[in-house]
Amino acid sequence: MKNRIRAIVFLLSVILMIAGISARAQDAFGTATLAAPSDPAAQSQKPPSAGGVAGGLLFPHDWLRGYVDFSVAPPHNEPDLGRCSQSRAAIVAAGGANSPCNAYARYMLGGYVEIQPFGRSFLRHFFVFLTPNVSFGNNVPQFKSTASMDGIAFDRAVGVAIELPKNFEIRVTQHQVDWLGKYQNLLGGTCSMKKDTSGPYGLYSTIGARWYFGGYGRAREGR
Repeated sequence: MKNRIRAIVFLLSVILMIAGISARAQDAFGTATLAAPSDPAAQSQKPPSAGGVAGGLLFPHDWLRGYVDFSVAPPHNEPDLGRCSQSRAAIVAAGGANSPCNAYARYMLGGYVEIQPFGRSFLRHFFVFLTPNVSFGNNVPQFKSTASMDGIAFDRAVGVAIELPKNFEIRVTQHQVDWLGKYQNLLGGTCSMKKDTSGPYGLYSTIGARWYFGGYGRAREGR
């Protein structure tokens, strides 16, 4: 189990490292472009009319983008992942601070990644995305507050999207959660719920539309 948690953390760290390398390369490319003599022919070229990533056929500028986020919850404000009963009587009956159900997170490591490897043809309008989030902790509200990084759950959404004109997107998303460590099994005791294989927010797939407004999508224009 510990190896699995280390693998998840390593995966998110690799995503951050790749994003950082990509950003540095993009900055260097931008600096070189500014330093180069102006070319009237190049200036006359117009960007694609909608969507896509400017550049070559494969792995153009901004083909990999996103962010990595690490959050810490203050004591007595731990996120409830919905695995344990909130009844004080049930928690006391199960041992209070020694309750076997302590799925209240102290740390949350996650992020968002978009991969758009094509820069030309109609394929430039398609990209895949991933939203991973791993929860860690060992806490019982009002009874126990620790700095433990025990793995609780791996929550992620993955999907494919197509860019449309006017800052619109169509997205197909699949979401699921894997419980980690002891939460893969029934915990027993009156404080714990039965195993919920779908985890927080359930297991689902959706087809949705997204619209960027107020300048939020400005960074995406001309791609």
